[in-house]
Amino acid sequence: MKIIQVVGNSNSGKTTFIKNLIPELKKIGNVAVIKHLGDHTYHIEEGKDTTIFFEAGADISIGIDSQKAVVTMRKNTLEDIFGMLFEQGMDFVVIEGFKKRSFPKIVIGSLSADRCILTNPAVSEVITSLNLFENFSR
Repeated sequence: MKIIQVVGNSNSGKTTFIKNLIPELKKIGNVAVIKHLGDHTYHIEEGKDTTIFFEAGADISIGIDSQKAVVTMRKNTLEDIFGMLFEQGMDFVVIEGFKKRSFPKIVIGSLSADRCILTNPAVSEVITSLNLFENFSR
């Protein structure tokens, strides 16, 4: 599973870049995206059964509808999530943020970052440079 990290300052275009990258990666494999929420806390909907189960102490609470499954889980390290995504057969995991992690990075905008391998690339440049990104495996 290739780890593709995308970093940049706020409002630099990271989300738009990733949105455009996903369909191209999907042509060659399964894709997952991890968004670093930073100082923001993701709010699960109050009063819903899945929230109640999570607040009661469930390690994982899942809601399933006709189009998707929504998972709330207590394990929240990148390594835990990588393992879960690897087990689910993902070929690519795109990480938005986590600037301090030491993966090879795509930088969007003018941020200075360690291990930068591409700066403001076209999506096609990323696809032709996939060999530069690290693999996760168990």
